[in-house]
Amino acid sequence: MDAQDVSLLRDLLASTSWIERADDLGRALRRTRDPGGLLLVGTPDDEPWHLAAHLDDESRYAGLPQLAPSLVRWDPPPDAPAHLRIGLDRLEDARRGETLFVVNSEAEAPVPLLERVDDARRTGATVLALDHGDPELGALAHDSISLVPDRSPLSFEGLQHLVSTSAGQPEGRRKAGVRDRLSRFLDLVSGPRVLDRQDSYR
Repeated sequence: MDAQDVSLLRDLLASTSWIERADDLGRALRRTRDPGGLLLVGTPDDEPWHLAAHLDDESRYAGLPQLAPSLVRWDPPPDAPAHLRIGLDRLEDARRGETLFVVNSEAEAPVPLLERVDDARRTGATVLALDHGDPELGALAHDSISLVPDRSPLSFEGLQHLVSTSAGQPEGRRKAGVRDRLSRFLDLVSGPRVLDRQDSYR
């Protein structure tokens, strides 16, 4: 799904509450205080690589370094690059001003994930969630957006695209269209850093 597809999806859903909810979560993600403070975690069997890459893109396109996620992994290989071997112990160091963004693709979050989310919340991190309506995860999250299977007009992947795109659009640029975003992308790839970090998330 590219920027034009996301723009079309936003247009199709404009009369629903989905856009408002995605924008709310996007604003919450932008409130992360410092670069490195957005912690993105999934489940042991489904790490959110795709969303990590898109948030990394949005961080660079919009000039919002706090949106570049730290992908927290359940069992990172010790020989992986530094930004791909961030383990669960990072959640123990989560503090006020940091954001833990939980992406749960399962019907219910596994207990070990819920325990770590609870720990991060207790140490002051803001907890956000994107899930399938898990009540236990929802109770721990400060804000969440849920897609209920067979009762929602978009896919789980589509919802992730809506949220990541909203996160990259500060209030002053909320009306920016596809052409503006394409222009920023072309400016970016013409520079010395092209897609080194993004490629490593795929």
